[in-house]
Amino acid sequence: MSVYTSVEKTELEAFLAHYPLGELVDYQGISAGIENTNYFVNTRDRSLVLTLFESLSAEELPYFLDLMAILAEHDVPSAHPVADENGRYLRELNGKPAALVAKLSGGHIEVPNPAQCAAIGRALAQMHVAGQDFDGHRDNPRGPHWWRITADAVEPQLPAADQAMLHDEIHFQHSHRFDQLPRGVIHADLFRDNALFDGDTLTGIIDFYYACNDVQLYDVAVTVNDWCTLADGSLDQEKTTALLAAYHRVHPFKAEERDAWPVMLRAGALRFWLSRLYDKHFPREGELTQTKDPDAFKRILQARIDGRDALLAIWDQAIS
Repeated sequence: MSVYTSVEKTELEAFLAHYPLGELVDYQGISAGIENTNYFVNTRDRSLVLTLFESLSAEELPYFLDLMAILAEHDVPSAHPVADENGRYLRELNGKPAALVAKLSGGHIEVPNPAQCAAIGRALAQMHVAGQDFDGHRDNPRGPHWWRITADAVEPQLPAADQAMLHDEIHFQHSHRFDQLPRGVIHADLFRDNALFDGDTLTGIIDFYYACNDVQLYDVAVTVNDWCTLADGSLDQEKTTALLAAYHRVHPFKAEERDAWPVMLRAGALRFWLSRLYDKHFPREGELTQTKDPDAFKRILQARIDGRDALLAIWDQAIS
């Protein structure tokens, strides 16, 4: 969440006039994240988050906004979009599609504890179950096809060892497809900065704008890679066990997911190594922007490559 499109007070006031929210009190840009323009907005009646979508089109956005509404209505901790005077979630502001969602309480967790990891695992499982009632469909825009295109773009910028690692991993993933695994709606970006906590209580999951239909285990792997990873890239056993066990109690894993687990962890690490490499070497201009370190996910990927047996041992402990 960055600020690429500036919004003046008079422009925001005109936008808010279409909602039953009361007069504008104040607003400020949000610098965390990297994809869209976001502002905290306080009106007389509500505290909100305004998002201007920098890449997604108005035709694509109903998938996300309708999904968010369904999840909130199914008691998944998340923010419900705010409808305008005509019952629409989506409008336009400064030439960009724009939407308001309720601002949730709580804050981000820098170093999660096992109880917080369990809470995020439980909520992710609730999301996967609730998503079965959602009839929208969107292919994963950052799946294997995107991996290959992005790797071609960034490889010339990399040292030889990183080029070789990237080439080998894409080849490995291409040869390990698990089309029989359970699929459905996934968040696809459930990092610590996309969840809010009050103590050990999860108050909400945010930023659903990478959500899509894909393998549910991949979603679990993306989440574990961020929430349960130590500084050297290896997994914290206690946190990983807590997250997987909490997920399994709500939405039990299938037997075939065990063998796929190490591969999915590698796939999740590859996807974010690639996106961070691309953002580093081809940065976008913005008023407030944030580029994250790609080497963190290179370390995670290497640790997942080296640690297959340990990954399966943690899995077995978690779901036993």
